[in-house]
Amino acid sequence: MKYPSKVVPFNESTLVFFAPILKALGNKTLQPAKLYTKIPKANRPSLDEYVDALTCLFALGRIELDQQTGMVHRAD
Repeated sequence: MKYPSKVVPFNESTLVFFAPILKALGNKTLQPAKLYTKIPKANRPSLDEYVDALTCLFALGRIELDQQTGMVHRAD
């Protein structure tokens, strides 16, 4: 995960992907692979950045994972 710092500008950090992911998710419940394809290509992170961003959103309580179905949805 890339945190913004003196060396890493915000637009190159993992945090920049939070908004596009949450916007693509909306109020839907989606599989992580399907959610990835819903993110506009101009804002789409690489797969490793995507996994990092999902992990952070989960840790922050912004998304939830249904362990039985493997689907993600907004927590709020």
